[in-house]
Amino acid sequence: MSLEELYRYLRWRMDPEDEGARKRFQRIVEVAKKLELPRNGRILDICAGTGIAGAFALATNASKLTVLDMRRDDLEKVDEWIRISGREVQVDKVVGDARSVHELVGEHDIAVLWGLTMPHFDAFDAIKLFASVALILSKDGYFVIEETDRVYGIMYMIGYKDFLVESEGEDYQLVSVHSGYDKRRGAFKRTYYKLPGFEKVTEEYHRLWDLASQLAIGLIFFKEYKLLDRFQHGVHGVSDVIVFRKPRKNVAEEIIHSPPSTF
Repeated sequence: MSLEELYRYLRWRMDPEDEGARKRFQRIVEVAKKLELPRNGRILDICAGTGIAGAFALATNASKLTVLDMRRDDLEKVDEWIRISGREVQVDKVVGDARSVHELVGEHDIAVLWGLTMPHFDAFDAIKLFASVALILSKDGYFVIEETDRVYGIMYMIGYKDFLVESEGEDYQLVSVHSGYDKRRGAFKRTYYKLPGFEKVTEEYHRLWDLASQLAIGLIFFKEYKLLDRFQHGVHGVSDVIVFRKPRKNVAEEIIHSPPSTF
């Protein structure tokens, strides 16, 4: 299994050709409507993948949808999601790093980080991400995140595993093995192998975020927040949802343009 195949597997749930992904699209629409977000606004989907969170454009009757991801091939599938939604909306596709989103897009009214994506950002990356998002939002803009509490869900409920089967196919298994911990980044290193043969595929660092830490960081860059856990919103297949509102642009400006340094 190549790295390309690994990413393709990890993103299969967002492919518009997959029936399960289409059901997930409708669930996102359902949750988005419950959030009572501004209508007719400009939406930015960060780490968009195929653009399944474009469901927010349908739910809010958005005037514009921007999808941003590191992988151009995935972004091309957003057109199919728009077709499925049955409505027309201006779509911009941007290839780039979410931590520098303020350098890549203009002002938006709603930013969305959907699909349990935060483990890809370590503690310092998260500061850059939140600051960058705050800079591109309008005065009363919203930042919506789908997440879960991994400290409780993994460390307590399951227990961290040194060896884990990540996926299985007809003739292979993809497993990950604990390979270390970076205390400065607060991130676990996992090495992925294909079985049989124990062929190394890739190495990844993951930050096991809890919800409280994300809320605390968010409130540095936003004035208001709301947390809807999965029991409150009641939509099966969607995790907890954090909503931040009213960015503190002065704080974000200082962090972005005068980043802290060691001494």
